[in-house]
Amino acid sequence: MDEALLRSLTPGVLGILVRRGADFAAAEDAVQEALVEAVRTWPADPPRDPKGWLVTVAWRRFLDATRADSARRRREDLVDEEPPPGAAPAVDDTLQLYFLCAHPSLTPSSAVALTLRAVGGLTTRQIAQAYLVPEATMAQRISRAKRTVSDVRFDRPGDVATVLRVLYLVFNEGYSGDVDLAAEAIRLTRQLAARVDHPEVAGLLALMLIHHARRGSRTASDGSLVPLAEQDRGKWDTAAIAEGVRILQAALARDRLGEFQAQAAVAALHADAPTAERTDWVQIVEWYDELALLTDSPVVRLNRAVAVGEADGPRAGLAALAALDEALPRHTAVAAYLHERDGDVVTAARLYAEAALKAPNLAERDHLTRQAARLNTARRSP
Repeated sequence: MDEALLRSLTPGVLGILVRRGADFAAAEDAVQEALVEAVRTWPADPPRDPKGWLVTVAWRRFLDATRADSARRRREDLVDEEPPPGAAPAVDDTLQLYFLCAHPSLTPSSAVALTLRAVGGLTTRQIAQAYLVPEATMAQRISRAKRTVSDVRFDRPGDVATVLRVLYLVFNEGYSGDVDLAAEAIRLTRQLAARVDHPEVAGLLALMLIHHARRGSRTASDGSLVPLAEQDRGKWDTAAIAEGVRILQAALARDRLGEFQAQAAVAALHADAPTAERTDWVQIVEWYDELALLTDSPVVRLNRAVAVGEADGPRAGLAALAALDEALPRHTAVAAYLHERDGDVVTAARLYAEAALKAPNLAERDHLTRQAARLNTARRSP
């Protein structure tokens, strides 16, 4: 079963159901049921037109649910309007769905969570990890969001800031390697940049392009992670980096700094360095200071501690790290790295092993485990 195909078809199918009159929550449930049916039946009997098949099955599921709930806006009148099987219209509704999910009746955090789940294809667990909250908490947030929008009309799209946040999180999840959504996030952000003249839209697009330019060098042939300092910079996509830098420079010239522009500036400094040793860590710390003022994010402060460790020495980095909550994701991994830089390999090896147990994905766990083994082996060698 091609899960990537199903994920790519989901937004279009969802958009068709919404245009035909289904409220968003019911449409999303119907599409999810159609996807389950596809996983069950396609391996033995693949359809010639996957999207048309999904539209037909999802619409039937929607009508079945509607008939079972006669109190919901007389939806039984739609029973005779079931579309015939066949090719579905090639209309890309994805970006519009992002705006519809960012409905004014929802809080920004709930709108982002709903969009990631319904349109972005992320699991509740993945969304919870992005928000640094328990999975049960995120499941409740998404359920409340569905209930909130189930009785509203989607005629007032949400704001650009919420849509940007969704696109940013979708890109990050795709870039992590768990779900390949990074290219789709870039495509949608390009569409948004063509429609909205805003420096933060440009900043996000620049950030995505510069990060995505390094994707081919982030993993070795065996799938293991390659840290930034060890990546083959000859594999970086210089055209994408140049485009991202041009977009960023134009955005910064407008003097309306936002967090995505600041993040893109950090990425550009990494991309501009010919070698890891020649990275301008002093400027990177300054940009993280700007980001901390803009966001007050603990993740930003964690990344800043790494940059401080590079710019001013590992003990300065450890001092910056000490001010942060040890429960913060990747806190232990950062502590291990800084202790190794400071020459304390015993503590570093122990912390790498602890960090591996907390890693959010298998690739990161394997990388941290190897780091611990490397230090332990070196320590035992005569």
